[in-house]
Amino acid sequence: MNSEGKTLVEIIDENKQIDLAKYINYVSAPQAGAIATFSGTTRDTFEGKTVVELRYEAYVPMAIRNLKSICSSARSSWDLHSIAVAHRLGTVPVGETSVFIAVSATHRADALDACKFLIDELKASVPIWKKEVYSNGEVWKENTEFLERRLELGKDGSCCRRKIETKAHDKKGCCKPKVRVDDAADISTS
Repeated sequence: MNSEGKTLVEIIDENKQIDLAKYINYVSAPQAGAIATFSGTTRDTFEGKTVVELRYEAYVPMAIRNLKSICSSARSSWDLHSIAVAHRLGTVPVGETSVFIAVSATHRADALDACKFLIDELKASVPIWKKEVYSNGEVWKENTEFLERRLELGKDGSCCRRKIETKAHDKKGCCKPKVRVDDAADISTS
């Protein structure tokens, strides 16, 4: 796989739109026969509620480190030429882009698979938080990918505090099928 190549990771300041052409141009190259992109945009409804806007916050230094690590993982799995990832912070009105990914590769399968991997991993592990603002209220949203990752970690008891402290694990008694975001401090890896 190609560990060489260009990678651009940016967190866009509040009230600035993502310039899609900038990132497509960044990954374009004569040897790249495929460019795959993903554009995440604010939609106008969610579960029957009218969405007014999304608001994003991030721990920027960690988000950039995580995104670069995800890009490195993609390079180790697929033969890629260039990667560009941009995520916007602040208010993102309906119809505007909040996240954009562009990946170039010699062949389409590598570009498409890597692009899907990048957005899925971004949503599962990068410290960027989203609040949905509706016409009748607002709520902080947990990404499905993040919750699925937390549940996966708990299947073998590796995130279970009891197992870590006592080397014992009773899945029925100490691990619940649902996890809360504020339990993150209890996760330990060894």
